[in-house]
Amino acid sequence: MMIGRDSVPPYERPPLSKEYLAGDKSFERIMIRPEAFWADKGVELRMGSGVSAIDWMAHTLTLSDGSEIGYRKLIWAGGADPRRLSLPGANLKGIHYVRDKSDADAMMAALEAGAKRAVVIGGGYIGLEAAAVLRKLGCEVTVLEMQDRVLARVAGEELSRFYEDEHRRQGVDIQVSQGVAAVQGEDGSVTGVELTNGDVLHCDMVIVGIGIVPAVAPLIAAGAAGSNGVDVDVFCRTTLDDIYAIGDCAAHANPFADSAIIRLESVQNANDMANTTARAIMGDKEPYHALPWFWSNQYDLKLQTAGLNIGYDQTVLRGDPETRKFTVVYMKEGRPIAFDCVNAMKDYVQGRKMLEKGSEKIDPALLADTEIPLKDLL
Repeated sequence: MMIGRDSVPPYERPPLSKEYLAGDKSFERIMIRPEAFWADKGVELRMGSGVSAIDWMAHTLTLSDGSEIGYRKLIWAGGADPRRLSLPGANLKGIHYVRDKSDADAMMAALEAGAKRAVVIGGGYIGLEAAAVLRKLGCEVTVLEMQDRVLARVAGEELSRFYEDEHRRQGVDIQVSQGVAAVQGEDGSVTGVELTNGDVLHCDMVIVGIGIVPAVAPLIAAGAAGSNGVDVDVFCRTTLDDIYAIGDCAAHANPFADSAIIRLESVQNANDMANTTARAIMGDKEPYHALPWFWSNQYDLKLQTAGLNIGYDQTVLRGDPETRKFTVVYMKEGRPIAFDCVNAMKDYVQGRKMLEKGSEKIDPALLADTEIPLKDLL
């Protein structure tokens, strides 16, 4: 049995802020499987249902409608919820978050109703992807970021400045080191965003991308260990018997982050943890060990990331950003630990192999030389 808060069968979430919002892909094209697939495979779907409580000793779940379900093994794949604004005007109509299909549908409905001016709060990947789509659809867009550059939490300065410049070339007003004081409205709907410096940005809609909160409250209330999400071991088991957790909400010791306890917000992590969990339940235990990877589509730029840049002490620029094809290599103690590749598929593929194999120290000058394929440095 698969239980989900969504009212529709499982679908891919990354396209919500990209191809689906832009109208380039229909909902049918982002479904994980056709609806009939689940019944054919003996999977019962309980959609539109949340879990309000877990009794791990009795092996039962209480659903949001008050019904109770027993289980033998439970896999918690609850993901996370968007972090909400906590400032005056936060409940006005016209403020949008991006988590599920209904969120993207609401944004599309606002655009169809005539919204033309958008303020995006948060300069992370979700915010920048939404900004790119909104510009494609003809909106005036302003992106507000509290830190001194976009993507500050996930990328080096070279990549941040490149994406800032690109968005500005596309007509987006990027404002960094900018805080939000309130959202202004009239008749219950958004009319503007007030900045901490007193300026007001007039708009028809606001998109918020300021991080996520792991959706693990029932697990923690039941006694599972966890402070940032829910803790799992190498087989994705929580501290509660017969309960596993996977994906964005699962805090684990990651071998590509020097075994630091982290959560990975990526499709790769969710898929690979799912595989680890299924094998463990079926008696084929194999510890989770998968190279993290990630991607982002903005305009005609395809960013592909391999590895984790946590704790990097040096970056090497491979190629020229002006050509819109380059790679940023993140180094730690002389070894590559991550690659950000913009329109550079070969670097991405070969960089992944380098990280999977485990690289020795490499001369930064060799990494910077685009005439030398990365595979020759393995």
